[in-house]
Amino acid sequence: MKIATYNVNGVNGRLDVLLRWLEEASPDVVCLQELKAPDPKFPVKAIEAAGYGAIWHGQKSWNGVAILARDREPTLTRKGLPGDPDDTHSRYIEAAIDGMVIGCLYLPNGNPYPGPKFEYKLAWFDRLTAYAAELLELDVPVILAGDYNVMPTELDVYKPERWVNDALFRIEVKDAYHRLLEQGWTDALRQLHPGDRVYTFWDYFRNAFARDAGLRIDHFLLSPHVTKRLSAAGVDRHVRGWEHTSDHAPAWIELSDGPAEEDQ
Repeated sequence: MKIATYNVNGVNGRLDVLLRWLEEASPDVVCLQELKAPDPKFPVKAIEAAGYGAIWHGQKSWNGVAILARDREPTLTRKGLPGDPDDTHSRYIEAAIDGMVIGCLYLPNGNPYPGPKFEYKLAWFDRLTAYAAELLELDVPVILAGDYNVMPTELDVYKPERWVNDALFRIEVKDAYHRLLEQGWTDALRQLHPGDRVYTFWDYFRNAFARDAGLRIDHFLLSPHVTKRLSAAGVDRHVRGWEHTSDHAPAWIELSDGPAEEDQ
């Protein structure tokens, strides 16, 4: 089973790129971020024509998340992260697929630091951590995938010294990520590539992709049941080189065959 996460940076403006990649990679499940489209504008017909069922949580011009499943309909289990009823950002959606709970998230960027956007990021991280603990208590297979907007270690950023006071690399944000891992989650890509420089994002400016001046900010966190099945992980970095593409590349994991329930 192949599961991917992809910040598309505008699902309608880059629909041709998304459909091309879906046809090429044939993932079973896809978590999408930065739809930048309200719910009525989500391109559901094109997605369905490509062979995918979909659920989505959109927002005009900003944010937005979706989960796609090949040849099936994802079962919606949650829209929005609990903990703040006044939070109107479309940043979390969750589905049950093949005996697993899959959460798709788009964590706030947080820049500029310091300031209210950074404080909102830390508060959102706290809410995610609290909810993630509840998911682990269910003792079912869970995947939390998406754009976390954090580089967890110096290995995840091309020039760490330049990012010390950026909201994606501040010590408070890295600490929050590691507190999440300490609950019992596994960072899938780092688990299988512990010493490799693997990036998922390259800025549009300063020829970043050609220079491989990248960041690893798109992550899969796996509960123990899913970690047992992890067999491969990688990034389709060539997609970042396509015309009119997102500044992110799709990241993916593969799970060994067999229903997730067998590991319970």
